[in-house]
Amino acid sequence: MNGEGKILLEAQKTARIAALPGHAGEHAAAPTITLDHVSKWFGEKVALSDVSFAIGPGVTTLLGPNGAGKSTVLKLLTGQLRPSSGTVRVLGQPVIDNLPLYRRIGLVPEQESVYGFLTLREFVELAARLHGLARPREAALRAIALVGLNDAAERRLDEFSKGMRQRAKIAQALVHEPEVLILDEPLTGADPRQRLELIALFERLAEQGATILVSTHVLAEAERMGRNVLVLVDGKLAAEGDFRRIRDLMNDRPRRMRVRCERPRELAALLVREPGTSEVRVQPDAIEVETADLRAFALAVPRAARTVGARLYAVEPLDESLESVFRYLVE
Repeated sequence: MNGEGKILLEAQKTARIAALPGHAGEHAAAPTITLDHVSKWFGEKVALSDVSFAIGPGVTTLLGPNGAGKSTVLKLLTGQLRPSSGTVRVLGQPVIDNLPLYRRIGLVPEQESVYGFLTLREFVELAARLHGLARPREAALRAIALVGLNDAAERRLDEFSKGMRQRAKIAQALVHEPEVLILDEPLTGADPRQRLELIALFERLAEQGATILVSTHVLAEAERMGRNVLVLVDGKLAAEGDFRRIRDLMNDRPRRMRVRCERPRELAALLVREPGTSEVRVQPDAIEVETADLRAFALAVPRAARTVGARLYAVEPLDESLESVFRYLVE
């Protein structure tokens, strides 16, 4: 999706999405995290462009394709980057060079930032000592229990699987019981059971009053991790609000499908008559179809194939990447 013009929202679409239930504006009276017209550029590369949002306690998902600017937002919120323009505040305070504030924030970076020569307990206990906790070992063991790694507490981190290392990073971020938890792709490498357990942990922390911002590029993860979602595309805030309503908008978009088959011309002649079909392209051994009614299309394809006596080899989507899913929202 190239060109700034492609990612500018029409005012009425912005207003419609911003008014959805669960929109971050519900927390506007006392937001925990605010970005106000924030831009960040590195030389000529624009990583974020005029992004504004405000969120409060609960789980909020920062969703977008790789390269959308998610990690840049999280680094701005944790003081690792200074905005090129605009203001960033966490718990009502500016973030840059604010050591007391950092003690109230937990960070799980995307990078494999663990010391392999340490045991899990030593690693989490080190984080507790850096935060100046009075009983670092007790705090470490408590955080390790939260992520379900009691049995691995005395194992070295270089023996851990990727999913276990992710949980170790979450444990060190929780050791000082932060009010704000920032997680960059925390479920990467976790198996399905671990993912469910971690999502349940985030929900429990949110119920206790924590503000949790989780970045992901996986739609299914965003759907499981709370109602509120911020959608970033090419460094701009494309949508924000209740995930279910935004997902409905995504699902309403036209779809492009490829049907690999025998007799593509005869099959195309029937499918072009379907009410939801807006475009059909014929290839030597396939047809490409754009349809506004995916369910009706799925029923029409085998029916048409039987009519013309054509064998079907595959029916596959052409536009199911995350970026293409969001293109419908931002164009």
